[in-house]
Amino acid sequence: MVKSETMLRAQSILPQDADDALLVGRVWSKAANGPCPVLYRSGSIFDLSPLAPTLSGLLEHEDLVARLRTATDLNALGTLDQFLDGSAGDLLAPADLQAVKAAGVTFADSMLERVIEEQAKGDPLRAQEIRGRLAPVLGDNLKGVVAGSEKAAEVKKLLQELGLWSQYLEVGIGPDAEIFTKAQPMSSVGCGATIGIHPKSDWNNPEPEVVLAVTSAGRIVGATLGNDVNLRDFEGRSALLLSKAKDNNASCAIGPFIRLFDDHFTLEDVKQAEVSLDVQGSDGFRMTGLSPMAAISRSPEDLVGQLLNDNHQYPDGVVFFLGTMFAPVKDRRGAGLGFTHEIGDRVEISTPRLGRLINWVETSDRCPKWSFGLGAFMKNLAQRGLL
Repeated sequence: MVKSETMLRAQSILPQDADDALLVGRVWSKAANGPCPVLYRSGSIFDLSPLAPTLSGLLEHEDLVARLRTATDLNALGTLDQFLDGSAGDLLAPADLQAVKAAGVTFADSMLERVIEEQAKGDPLRAQEIRGRLAPVLGDNLKGVVAGSEKAAEVKKLLQELGLWSQYLEVGIGPDAEIFTKAQPMSSVGCGATIGIHPKSDWNNPEPEVVLAVTSAGRIVGATLGNDVNLRDFEGRSALLLSKAKDNNASCAIGPFIRLFDDHFTLEDVKQAEVSLDVQGSDGFRMTGLSPMAAISRSPEDLVGQLLNDNHQYPDGVVFFLGTMFAPVKDRRGAGLGFTHEIGDRVEISTPRLGRLINWVETSDRCPKWSFGLGAFMKNLAQRGLL
């Protein structure tokens, strides 16, 4: 298993205005002998189990922000640095019982790359030639198009006439968004963990995204960062392989914390956020990029409305990936081959108000096996007298 060469420290992952932020998450606490919903405050991690034994339950409290702002009797489990170095436990993904859902093809640039994947049938050698042929046509037509609008319908008609329409464009600018299950509850990994790519994949990439915390009633109560690790060769061969391209051991990373919405940070701040990606390989390769949330083709409210409504409910809430504009094309293994991960890559996803999500790449069969599921979680809570 890949090990990080440099231990993460609290200052390297926290938001730049952490002192004003309400940050909740999860840790595995050695002292409590199990997972705990927690609050980060002034360098320390405080146990919120007395308020709610699960993070999904905690987020259901309508007065959560006020209660956490005034709480003075919380039990400290250790410092954040002690959870990052492992002495007090481990920092987990800030989600437990929630469904882990994702919206796809929500940015024009990623729409173009998905069409290229489809045309290339998962073969990276064909991608460069197809990109050169399609980019001038699709790129110009997709910029600034609002999904589901009359303009989008006009673009669809034009592209159909040119023989360029695609299932990816249908969900990208059509009336119905692509919403899929990214991972199972309890299977996501947190900041500092290894992330998994399928050992048979030769064309894959990180997908840096903003992730919303949504309650069972559809309230958007906070945001965090996520890596929707993706296998471009698997999905490119067939869209029916989406589940295999997306859901593998350790292929979903979320964190470091959920920042709750309050007077200092709102959904409007999320809409103006710029998400940075920085991939550094042990081979000296480096790739960076910047994704402005303002370029998204559907609003977060629209996406959440399509996710959770009278036709589909989530009684334990949802953590919801909003999609990415990144589909990296920088050549790595040779001219025209584009980007793919190598084992040991350090992947950093960041935005100033949410902090940094940092992980290291390994094949999914060599990442720690997922063994602590819902049954084990309920048993652990019962043994600790929290149920």
